[in-house]
Amino acid sequence: MSLSMQQYTEIMNRYGQLRRDHYMEQQRRRDEVFAAIPDIAHIDETIAHISMEEARKRLFQPDSGENLGDKIAGLSARKIQLLTSHGYPADYLEPIYSCSQCKDTGYIGSQKCSCFTRQILDVLYAQSNLLDITARENFSTFRTDYYSTEVPAGETLSPRDNILDILALSHAFIDHFDCEPGQNLLIYGSAGVGKTFLTHCIADALLKQEKSVVYQTAYQFFDQLANYTFRREEDNKETLSFLLDCDLLIIDDLGTELNNAFINSQLFLCINERMLHKKSTIISTNLSLKQISRTYTERVFSRIIEAYTLFHIYGEDIRIKKAFSPLD
Repeated sequence: MSLSMQQYTEIMNRYGQLRRDHYMEQQRRRDEVFAAIPDIAHIDETIAHISMEEARKRLFQPDSGENLGDKIAGLSARKIQLLTSHGYPADYLEPIYSCSQCKDTGYIGSQKCSCFTRQILDVLYAQSNLLDITARENFSTFRTDYYSTEVPAGETLSPRDNILDILALSHAFIDHFDCEPGQNLLIYGSAGVGKTFLTHCIADALLKQEKSVVYQTAYQFFDQLANYTFRREEDNKETLSFLLDCDLLIIDDLGTELNNAFINSQLFLCINERMLHKKSTIISTNLSLKQISRTYTERVFSRIIEAYTLFHIYGEDIRIKKAFSPLD
């Protein structure tokens, strides 16, 4: 999916509007200068006439020795001299572009210009609901030193070694996102161990690769589905495709919603449809695997166990540690 046709069209329309605005500004400047310096209007007329004459001679008299280009260069230099002597910048009458590389088309040849890529990222970040969060929470700000090096009872790895393994697997998930479509993650563990932070890190990395990422808390996710199911209105008609077709859907804090038959059916629908279409999903939850099996239907639990890689994060509550003993 990455960018929908509608989003692509909106970006291209922005470029079209930008070119129109710049053209109108160029015409305004032209009228202003012609009124203030009539000689420049005459020079432009002369250059246009000479250009047409040169084109005609190239077509019908290719062996003509006359070099009209020198005349045009001389007139252009005179035009610049008149502009600057009247207090105008030398390029005041030149075409206006916000991006000189692509000339406000979005493309350099067949390749997307860097300004187009920036616009794509702006659209995708805004769609993801993560625009401000990922500026603070990303892999470069992830702190493993909040995780203990002591191995807790019942575990084989310390919280720090465990999170280092999970970070490596997260990077592998990102690196293989295109060549292994439809990867899914279940990130579970007690409150405050960094589950949501990790989902933000993964989202940020994939957004930078121009993937469409949608982040929803469980409450937001089911509320949108309920609104779509029971109140079919103009402003929510794209809800289902928005949630099912994005490259990565993140459902955060599963288990905090009020569970019922509707919740179970919609969760299964989403998980199953995205699996069938090889779209990746990340679910984070404070619930244990046993609690998930008890809270949701057997069909939901079976799909998760079958198709999701399990990341179990454990350790102390990082929010509490930050409050009482923040690391520099």
